[in-house]
Amino acid sequence: MNKYVRNVIAILALSTLVLSGCGTAQKTGSEGAKAVYPTKPIELIIAFTAGGSSDVQARIVEKYWKQQFNNQPLTFNYQVGAGGQVGFTAITKAKTDGYTIGGINFPHINLQALSPQATFKTEDFAYIAQLVKDPNLLTVKADSPIKNLQDFVNEAKKKNGKMTVGTVGTFTAHHIAVLQLMEKLGIQLTIVPFTGDADQSVALLGGHVDAMIGNLNVIMRDINKYRLIGIATEKRHPWLKDVPTFKEQGVEFYSYISRGIAGPKNIDPAALKILRDGFAKIANNPDYLKEMEKIGQPADFLTGEQFEKVVMDYNNEAKPLIEKYGLNKK
Repeated sequence: MNKYVRNVIAILALSTLVLSGCGTAQKTGSEGAKAVYPTKPIELIIAFTAGGSSDVQARIVEKYWKQQFNNQPLTFNYQVGAGGQVGFTAITKAKTDGYTIGGINFPHINLQALSPQATFKTEDFAYIAQLVKDPNLLTVKADSPIKNLQDFVNEAKKKNGKMTVGTVGTFTAHHIAVLQLMEKLGIQLTIVPFTGDADQSVALLGGHVDAMIGNLNVIMRDINKYRLIGIATEKRHPWLKDVPTFKEQGVEFYSYISRGIAGPKNIDPAALKILRDGFAKIANNPDYLKEMEKIGQPADFLTGEQFEKVVMDYNNEAKPLIEKYGLNKK
């Protein structure tokens, strides 16, 4: 082989390497994003007060975050108010680069989206995962004279509409739960909204309200401080085997809150896939699940697609309820 041929072969080989390298550097879409995203901290908007259920659950997620997301930290941004609506709205208006996501609560977002003061629609979110399905309970203080559901009804009738029940805000699952109970039990109650379940619990334990609709997670933290009148599930919960369901007490009443993660609807598709995959791995980590049970958070994972379907299907149920109680009127 003469010197000219050798030079041509060398040039061709070098050209192939250069072109190959260019092809790799120019990869786009989800395959390219996986190698770099995230390259900085991701902000998580929390729509309720620090120390509440949403915050406590997010802190557990934080422990397993870095190993799934390129060793980048998760930062917290509390945007509280209007039963979560302030924070939920902020999620829908966030940049779509994948660096701002947030915690959402179902059916809070459905009810708020259907209210006259709506600042977002359920279609405005990109659903990443459901992490928790938390049943509601009717609760009083441990030393309350109310010992069962019949006592509660009797006391409500005695107070003639002035019996106070705390909720985590207007247009939340708690709000609707109280309305449903009033109808099913034939009583009138005074609803007292708070900015989150931490404030709600303080109010009950301080004697500022007579009762509250509380989540299982909230109750489990200080269970000895409460008397549990009924749990709004089909069957007794394995964590509270001594607490009767409303159904056992003759009332068909079911209510729960799902906590999940979402981003703005037009979030970068590559980032969305990475977020969904990462949360799926966290949610199925045995150590994470043990910690969730330890703090009384009833873990219940759904993929982003599954969670979105639950939310959208509920709209058909919620609209008649909103109209019935005139909540769609200004």
